[in-house]
Amino acid sequence: MNSQQTVRPPPGEPETGSDFARLSKKIQAAGLMARRPGYYALRIALVTALYAAGWTAFVLIGDSWWTLAAAGFLAVVFGQVALLAHDIAHRQVFRLRRASELSGRIAGNLGIGMGYGWWQDKHTRHHANPNHEELDPDLDPDIFVWTQRQARAARGLPRLLGRSQAFLFFPLLTLEGFNLHVSGMRSLFGGTLKNRGWEAALLVAHTGAYLGALFLVLPPGKAVAFLFVHQCLFGVYLGSIFAPNHKGMPVLRGADRPDFLRRQVLTSRDVRGGRFTDLVLGGLNYQIEHHLFPSMPSPHLRRAQAIVRSHCRELGVSYLETSLIGSYRQTLASLHAAGAPLRQARTA
Repeated sequence: MNSQQTVRPPPGEPETGSDFARLSKKIQAAGLMARRPGYYALRIALVTALYAAGWTAFVLIGDSWWTLAAAGFLAVVFGQVALLAHDIAHRQVFRLRRASELSGRIAGNLGIGMGYGWWQDKHTRHHANPNHEELDPDLDPDIFVWTQRQARAARGLPRLLGRSQAFLFFPLLTLEGFNLHVSGMRSLFGGTLKNRGWEAALLVAHTGAYLGALFLVLPPGKAVAFLFVHQCLFGVYLGSIFAPNHKGMPVLRGADRPDFLRRQVLTSRDVRGGRFTDLVLGGLNYQIEHHLFPSMPSPHLRRAQAIVRSHCRELGVSYLETSLIGSYRQTLASLHAAGAPLRQARTA
C-alpha cells in the first residue's frame, strides 16, 4: 500500500489539505461531530434500569436454577455497560475529561469489574496503530497467533493452541470476561496506571458486592454456576462484538504506516445490518467511521458511513463492508492461515 498516494480534487475545488482533512470538513459540515446529550442521557438511563432489573430478578428468583436465566440477561447488560464505557472513554458523551474519567470508572470498574484505566491505555494504543504487528496491543500473541511470523516464533500456550486456533476461537471467548477482571487487577500493581487508588477501590467494591450477592442469595453450587454462566456469556458477547472489526484485515509491520486515513480504513471493516445490529454491536459495526472519528457520537456513525464510503471511492481507497457472519468467516479463515506454520511443523 502506498502511504504517499494522493488524489487531486475535482476541477474548481481548492487543492488544500490532506485526504483526511477534506473528509473531516465534509463530516463537520454535516454536523456529525455535534454531541448528543439527550441520546446519551436516555441510553444511560435505560442501561442503568436494565442493570437494576437484572439484579432485582436475581434476588427475586433466589434459590432456583432459573437464576441462570438472570445470569444470561446480565451478561448482555454487562456488555451494554462496556459499550457505554467505550463511548465515554472516547469523549463522545461528556466534553470535560474529568466527567469522562469519573463516569468511565463508575461504569467500568464499579459496574462490571473492568479496569477502566488499563483498558483505556490499551485501547488508545490500538486506535493509534490498528492491526500493526509491533504496535497494536490487540495483536499481542498471548493466546492466539495473528500472523504466520508470530506462529513461527511462538512458544508455550500460543504454540500449543495455534494449530487449531480457528476452531478454538469462540470456545475460548468464554474466558474473556475472566481475562478482563484479571487484567484490571494486575494493572493495579503496574507502574504506569493513573489514579491507582480510585481504580483499586472501585474494583474491590465491585468484586466484593458481586461475590457477596452471589453467595448470600444462592447456595455455593448455584452461586458458582451463576458466576460461570454469567462471565462466560459476557466474554462471548464482548468477543463477538470486537472480533469483526479488524481480524482478518491487512496486518502492518515495521515502517509500514500509511497516512492516517488509509491506516484506519484499510485495517478495519464495517458490518452490514439495521438498527438491531447497531444496538447489539453498540455502533462498532461502523468500525471504519469510528476509527476515523473516535469522538463522533455513535448514533451519527450510520449517517457518516455514506460520506466516508463516497470519499474513499473518490480516492480509490478500498472500503470493506460485509455481513456479520461474513466477518466471522473472515476472522476464522485468517486465524487458520496464521496457524499454518505450526501445523506444518507438526507434520514435518
